[in-house]
Amino acid sequence: MKKIVIAGGTGFLGIALKDYFEAKGIVVVTLSRSATTKKSTLSAVEVRKRHSQTTYWNGKDLGEWKEHLEDADVLINLAGKSVDCRYTDVNKKAILSSRIESTRVLNEAMSQCETPPKVFLNASTATIYVHSETQINTEENGIIGDDFSMGIGKAWEKEFFSTTINKVRKVALRTSIVLGNDGGALPKMKAITRIGMGGKNGRGNQFVSWIHIDDFCKSIDYVITSELSGVVNITAPQPETNTDFMQQLRKSMKVPFGISQPTWLLELGTAIIGTETELLLKSRNVYPQRLLDAGFTFEYENLERCLNDLI
Repeated sequence: MKKIVIAGGTGFLGIALKDYFEAKGIVVVTLSRSATTKKSTLSAVEVRKRHSQTTYWNGKDLGEWKEHLEDADVLINLAGKSVDCRYTDVNKKAILSSRIESTRVLNEAMSQCETPPKVFLNASTATIYVHSETQINTEENGIIGDDFSMGIGKAWEKEFFSTTINKVRKVALRTSIVLGNDGGALPKMKAITRIGMGGKNGRGNQFVSWIHIDDFCKSIDYVITSELSGVVNITAPQPETNTDFMQQLRKSMKVPFGISQPTWLLELGTAIIGTETELLLKSRNVYPQRLLDAGFTFEYENLERCLNDLI
């Protein structure tokens, strides 16, 4: 690989992937909605002569950014409004439209390329599966339901796979909670645990599917170089109950106790800080069957090893 384009790549996961691939000598072009990147836009020819860059796009319309897809090896789309918000009608509309519009315009741009990237990876979500405290969800037997979050996942993947592009392999990445120190859920969980509030959430029976940020980057690299297509679960093979997850977090942080949060208190707290209890209470019991079958090896298979590395 010589060049990768990452759409919506200025967040936690995008920056991690950029750093990972740049360390391997690969040029990374990041597409960002930030207007501040407009002035630094270079042509595709200039990018090949220089280094990685961030260029402007609005996430829904074709523009000059499209030329960066020509002769690139891989396109990764991570664009979409964060679900860490209240599910008001306005936010629900933005969560859906940001995912559908970005995926649609990238499909359109890829279809117009003379030499498009050979691999197109599109973000999806492990939340596409139903709340499950007993059945583990693989790509083949996972049960998908019809609530708001699962509906978002289904619509996102439907839009992604609605277009077939000649000689382009497509993969939807059903990603779980990614654990790292530079963003995502872990810094917030550590802060809560540090002040003694790191007990179980709700009943604590809900499963947490997680993956270390290093394994996330390596698994994306593995998917790119493999022959996998369709949907792939991007998650470690050992999900933990919320109770066990928080216990291990306290142990790794050497915090002797943690006050549990009953559901009613979580509902009050999330309303105050502007998020939803689903992020804590939904049981994401997901297993990376296709990654394992393809031969991918996790460096951080168990939570203890993962947290000890990050703390």
